[in-house]
Amino acid sequence: MRLLLLSLSLLAGSAVLALLSSARPRLATGFGLGGAAAGALAVSLPALFCLGGGKSLSYSASWSVPGGRFALQVDPLAAFFLLPIALLGLLCALYAAGYLRGHARPRALGAHWFFFNLLLAAMILVVTAANALLFLAAWEVMTIASFFLVAFEHHLAEVRRAAWLYLVMAHLGLMLLLALFVVCGVQCGGFDFADFAPLTGLPVAEATLLFAVAAAGFGVKAGLFPLHVWLPDAHPAAPSHVSALMSGVLVKTGIYGILRFYTLLPSVSGSAGIVLMALGGTGALFGIALACFQSDIKRALAYSTVENIGIVFVGLGLGLYAAANDQPALAVLGFAGGLLHIWNHSLFKGLMFLGAGSVLHAAETRDMDRLGGLLQRMPWTGGLLIGGSLAIAALPPFNGLISEYLIYLGLLQSGISTAGIAGLLPLLMVGLLGLTGALAVVAFTRLTGITLLGQPRSAAAETAHESSPLMLAPMVLLLAASLAIGLFPPFALQLLAPALAQLLPAGTTGIPAVLAPAAPLGRWGLLLLLFFALMALLLAILRRLRPEAEGATWGCGFPFPSSRMAYTGEAFAELTQNHLLPAALRPEVTAERPAGLFPAVSRLAQRALDPVLIKIFFPAVEGIARRSQRLRWLQQGKSQVYLFYIFLTCTVLMVWSVLEGRT
Repeated sequence: MRLLLLSLSLLAGSAVLALLSSARPRLATGFGLGGAAAGALAVSLPALFCLGGGKSLSYSASWSVPGGRFALQVDPLAAFFLLPIALLGLLCALYAAGYLRGHARPRALGAHWFFFNLLLAAMILVVTAANALLFLAAWEVMTIASFFLVAFEHHLAEVRRAAWLYLVMAHLGLMLLLALFVVCGVQCGGFDFADFAPLTGLPVAEATLLFAVAAAGFGVKAGLFPLHVWLPDAHPAAPSHVSALMSGVLVKTGIYGILRFYTLLPSVSGSAGIVLMALGGTGALFGIALACFQSDIKRALAYSTVENIGIVFVGLGLGLYAAANDQPALAVLGFAGGLLHIWNHSLFKGLMFLGAGSVLHAAETRDMDRLGGLLQRMPWTGGLLIGGSLAIAALPPFNGLISEYLIYLGLLQSGISTAGIAGLLPLLMVGLLGLTGALAVVAFTRLTGITLLGQPRSAAAETAHESSPLMLAPMVLLLAASLAIGLFPPFALQLLAPALAQLLPAGTTGIPAVLAPAAPLGRWGLLLLLFFALMALLLAILRRLRPEAEGATWGCGFPFPSSRMAYTGEAFAELTQNHLLPAALRPEVTAERPAGLFPAVSRLAQRALDPVLIKIFFPAVEGIARRSQRLRWLQQGKSQVYLFYIFLTCTVLMVWSVLEGRT
């Protein structure tokens, strides 16, 4: 625990030093990077200790806040989430040092490093807090720090809108969490998580209701459908390393909150697992469908995060359902698949956002229709993006296949072993995830193909340059970790086993035997990797032996092919959007078609807006605002009227307390 406290101290101290050094950007970067690296390395050691031995560490100190206590605990579940925070925090800090070099506003770097390190410290505190008030304080610091990081380029109107949307949605979730912890603290007589032991005696119906409130409150941060609406705007607005950190680990703190609260309750109803599976499956299909239509690379990756969070909740929902219905083997598959996908998504989505940042850094645009030909100009970045796309599309030999395979296996076994109509939902979920996987292949074939291949479609793309080694090294390490899990899944599953045991019903045995089917995937992946390596070597030899000839490719009858003849992202996805998906998910198309013999102008454009945000949240907020206008008469602008309001409120509270005391 001394290392944990040291980590928090290093991160907080370096954040303050970076802010004080704003006038000297290089010094601020040195303080920020050094503190982030040291803090991440320090916290990774207790996390590995707890996961390796299945042990727990604790620390407690007095706190002057009523009901609060500076109580920390690192058990296997907390350690499971600490590892990706430490790894991605370290790599994103290294990347940021190269990404922000030569920034147009160098004096802003001190504030950036202040909030970056503060965010890391807050996330560590969130997953280790053992007191509800400390947890909520860390949760709020995490929200505020990430808000300022999202708003780093606040001179842009779209960045300001994205940051405010994120802040509003985050505090809507916080309101639910405040109510949840107040109810639990009052009922249990204390705000330490250890004081919540009486919750285990609640009836299943009451426990399920509390779990539903927790899932809604934490689900906002996690990006659980349909509470995801802040995510597709915030991730593109933030600097790319911040996008990687938020998508890779910040949204996972919402999942941690749900799982932590689940461990404090008795067995919840199986219906809670069904609802989570349904929301997760719907969110997975919704997210990847909208990712297929985005021309902004980072926005497409943000919708892919909604998809992958949905896949995680399908696995966790299956685990909840199986645990409530006394099916331990299925619970093992569901929880293990969901937990492993949390790690996997942190790796390959961090890689993809950092890769998108390298493209933006080199070509100064996120619009894939203005890119093209980058694989030749940025071979390292292009190759890493292709590897990350294979991992995120769950293709062998990378890690995405392992976690999704466990979830598929659990769903299939659940559907086969459950009699009657109850077995239909898991089988339907298999089909839905299969469709999601097919769309993921389309989405990332489109992203890499339009961005990396063909001819440059703008002057910026034509003059793009490769990223610096400081930016490439974190991406190489993330791809290597993704490949390692894909080739050697038993090691990753063994490392997460202690956290898995915390979620399973007491007395569950035979976990290694249930997870054994994942091991052959690694061996087949290794053989596939060797096969491709041999094929690449053979092609290289043949290319050397064959005489080279230069010439233009066939231009389909056009004597002078140009980049305007290449596929755009919209054209690539046209078949999918018009013939596969419902009209509610299709982009909004505006066209000014040519007319007459000599048309003056013709235009065609499309926008892929989020239908949940546009058709549900915005109308609901506007309706509330219109009704709230009727209460403006309460704002009299006179101090005596406001004093009367205070007097009236105090009177009502006194009467209520007297009546409550009599009962």
